Amino acid sequence: MSEDRSAAARRARIEALRAAEKAKARRRRAGLIGAALLVVAIIVGGTVWAVNGNSSKSTSTSASSASAAASASSGGSGLCADVAPGSPNGKHWSSPPAMTISTTATYTATLKTSCGDIGIKLDAKDAPKTVNSFVFLAQQDYFNHTHCHRLTTAGLYVLQCGDPTGTGTGGPGYTFPDENLTSPAIAGGTYPAGTVAMANSGPNTNGSQFFLVYQASQLSPAYTPFGTITSGLGILQQIAKDGVSGGGSDGAPKDTVVINSVPVTKD
Repeated sequence: MSEDRSAAARRARIEALRAAEKAKARRRRAGLIGAALLVVAIIVGGTVWAVNGNSSKSTSTSASSASAAASASSGGSGLCADVAPGSPNGKHWSSPPAMTISTTATYTATLKTSCGDIGIKLDAKDAPKTVNSFVFLAQQDYFNHTHCHRLTTAGLYVLQCGDPTGTGTGGPGYTFPDENLTSPAIAGGTYPAGTVAMANSGPNTNGSQFFLVYQASQLSPAYTPFGTITSGLGILQQIAKDGVSGGGSDGAPKDTVVINSVPVTKD
């Protein structure tokens, strides 16, 4: 009887080892399939990464939903240590703000981030509704204390910001139409380094989310360009160099990138 029990125990151990090996193989296959799908999304879906502003159906929600927590605990290079205390105010409005900017004036915004200042010249002439909304939200302190929740580092080279929820699905409660899509700067489907443009979840669904292009990116001209980075491009490039939290090429940045405030000046 003792020999039978010993043999049975050996068989049980062998079967357990085989089951563990099969499970490991399944996990490896799943990982490869997931990586392959990501590559397809980047190559085929030049719009996939950015079509997530104000949309709970975003293909990137899972990648960005834990962005605030991941960024806060990830470390990075130590570049982004100046996080001002406070939380996003999360204000909402039922309709876009009334037009208050002048299309003949020059507006400059400064993203005062935990990683340093990024200067932006806003294009009020060619994207008046977009700039009007951006200036309004900045003056309402809407962007204050918000995490830049998404970084892409392969094929598309952008940092996405402007969502107070840090999930890629938040917005101000209103949307407004696309503008400036025939700009020569993005003709041919290339957004040059230094471009600031709106993220969206389809045509004419702009809200508060925007992206900063730190390296020329192939992307269909479906995202309103409304500004040009005039200083701080090197900061974005360093954030990109530090990479994505947890690895990969699309997700929360490893650095804790928080917009502390966005002062706007009019010249």
